[in-house]
Amino acid sequence: MTDPADDRIARLRLIRSSQIGPVTCHQLISRFGSAQAALDVLPDLVRRGGGRVPRIATQAQVEAEIATVERIGARYLFRAQGLYPRLLNEMDNAPAALIVRGDLKWLDRPAVAIVGARNASAAACRFARILAQGLGDAGISVVSGLARGIDTAAHQGSIDSGTVGVIASGIDVTYPPENRALQEDVATRGVLIAEQPPGTEPLARHFPYRNRIIAGMTLGTVVVEAAPRSGSLITARLANEAGREVMAVPGSPLDPRAQGCNALIRDGATLIQSAADVIESVMPLGAARLAEPYYPFEPAEPYVDTGDVERAALLSLLSHTPVPVDELIRQTGLPSAIVQTVLLELELGGRLQRHAGAKVSLAS
Repeated sequence: MTDPADDRIARLRLIRSSQIGPVTCHQLISRFGSAQAALDVLPDLVRRGGGRVPRIATQAQVEAEIATVERIGARYLFRAQGLYPRLLNEMDNAPAALIVRGDLKWLDRPAVAIVGARNASAAACRFARILAQGLGDAGISVVSGLARGIDTAAHQGSIDSGTVGVIASGIDVTYPPENRALQEDVATRGVLIAEQPPGTEPLARHFPYRNRIIAGMTLGTVVVEAAPRSGSLITARLANEAGREVMAVPGSPLDPRAQGCNALIRDGATLIQSAADVIESVMPLGAARLAEPYYPFEPAEPYVDTGDVERAALLSLLSHTPVPVDELIRQTGLPSAIVQTVLLELELGGRLQRHAGAKVSLAS
């Protein structure tokens, strides 16, 4: 049996290596049985995919990271292991590891996301605060992103009854600076979650990754004020793609901050005027979903050795236009295990890009 400490180090080495994203990491571990086994075969897989050997994180590097995480009072939750949020685990691109601070009991409750504009109106912030308090009092944890405006109000309203903050930086970095006290409050009275390693500053590309965690770990997302093409609408789209409820608070057509919410409602999102509306929207189906048996680890098809013929057959069908993996299996006539193996090798070689909906394309 693998020592838990050794497995943690091996997982982090794999996660922190170049060319290894969340989907690839999960597939490698599930196909080869352990992170260490995946590390052992990684150079050969990359070579088969036509790429250069990736930079693999060293044991010393991940041990230093672990020491930093422990020093600040945080811990790791690894995908497909017991304490990892079960709804988030259902997503194809769920983070391979989360770094968390706080009381994990709040992760055991049904959860709803509340997101919205950073430059929100005073009325919208007040509504978000009241809504969050009502959901918390009803036994529902409130998840948001610790940004200015609606996020801040949502955390303030649920700080005493179950709040979860997901940030785009390292667990030890505060953004925005004026939320330093609030972020610490969330980390001590609620739960603070980060995907990025400690010390990571929040870059623009990190926020969509943060948003997918918010959407993925909740039964539904409520949007309170959002301009068109805002980050909040990205969260709503991700929630919809994950099969979760999308809800929105209506606003004046004259206010640009309400245009995103009004458009969501026009397109089928549930109109929200109170916490009772949210509860009615996500329950009881949500409660039934959470009551289902939890199988955190679903092994992928085993790794099957492939040759140049199979690789050439798949490459001939790939283009820069995303195509479903099932379609590749149908057109090649190859067993699923072989197709998945070739795709994994090509991805590790930097020649394949994965997209939402189990689609793939040649890397751009």
